[in-house]
Amino acid sequence: MGLTFLEVEVGNPANPEEEFILANGAKIVRKKGIALFKYGERIGGADVIFGEDEDSVLLGMFTLEALGLVLDPLRRELKPLPMVLALVGNEPKA
Repeated sequence: MGLTFLEVEVGNPANPEEEFILANGAKIVRKKGIALFKYGERIGGADVIFGEDEDSVLLGMFTLEALGLVLDPLRRELKPLPMVLALVGNEPKA
């Protein structure tokens, strides 16, 4: 595994807006931000798009993953998401 260097910009997320294209080809602008979610005892933060009154509400995979959950599409139930860490080098000694 190596290092990758990127030049990025950091800014204040207080008022960002982005353009989205709908399925019918129309373009809309909505504000973006970060929100904290709590489901039971699980807490996580995820990116959000702030919709307007006529917009549909959708909880996406990024939010579920931030909460450590995954949707079982067959049973339509939330299941714990295995949180896996990768070790670099030697395995830990028991």
